[in-house]
Amino acid sequence: MEKVICNQCGKGYLKPPNKINEAVKFGWKQYCSSKCQSKEKNLKVLLKCSNPNCQKTCLRKRPEKSGFNKTFCSNSCAAKISNKIRDLNKPKNYCTNTKCGKEILRKNKYCSVKCQWIVNSVTDEEYREVIINKIKGFYKTNGRIPFKQEMWGIYNAVRKMFGTRNSAIIASGFKPNPVKFANKYIAKDGHKCDSMAEKIIDDWLFMRKVKHKTKIPYNYHRMTADFKIGDIYIEFFGLCGEIKSYDRLIKKKEEFYKEKNLKVIKIYPNDLFPKNKLNKIFGNILNI
Repeated sequence: MEKVICNQCGKGYLKPPNKINEAVKFGWKQYCSSKCQSKEKNLKVLLKCSNPNCQKTCLRKRPEKSGFNKTFCSNSCAAKISNKIRDLNKPKNYCTNTKCGKEILRKNKYCSVKCQWIVNSVTDEEYREVIINKIKGFYKTNGRIPFKQEMWGIYNAVRKMFGTRNSAIIASGFKPNPVKFANKYIAKDGHKCDSMAEKIIDDWLFMRKVKHKTKIPYNYHRMTADFKIGDIYIEFFGLCGEIKSYDRLIKKKEEFYKEKNLKVIKIYPNDLFPKNKLNKIFGNILNI
């Protein structure tokens, strides 16, 4: 046995001459143990994580590329730095309010609710014009001015800008109804209707070619039904809950229906405004 020096730890150890000669012949390095041999072959070194908020050390191979000399202890740290570099390369985003100019997140348009209000705000005159255009648009589509229930979303603005709904209607170039059910109207089939609501019902039946009669007497206390389809009476209770005498009349009619066992369909203002529900009301009867 001859003494040789370990290439890793530098310690001397005994080794058979034939093994020594073989190593010299082939140019092999010689180690005192498998542990030293493993250390020599391991190219990893103890490096510091490149994430400044981490500072952990880890065993890594030294970066081979001279242009990239960063080392990370985990994928999480690598992603954080990569995202940070990417964000720095992106164009900056500023508040839409030019008088503010604060830098904000790319997904946002404004730095605050105040700036959003400043950018989107309009003058009173501009807002009045918006309301007038909405009223004109409704008239163009429906052939009449909107009722209060149909001014959803702008009614409070109308009161604020014009004082009253009727003032807004006049400013739009139309004649307001003094009372919702005061004016008389002629339906498309020529029937005279006591209100715009009754005209809507009459026109709905006419457009679907449903034969109907109007102002049908019950032969009881001069009471009449608004419409009749076959043996079914149709009543529109337009002032329900608004006038006590009208509510008493409704109650008297309902007692009469029950006594005579009449088939009656009752329609209320919220069945027409702001959304027309006549399809649902007449659906089962007319097989719509």
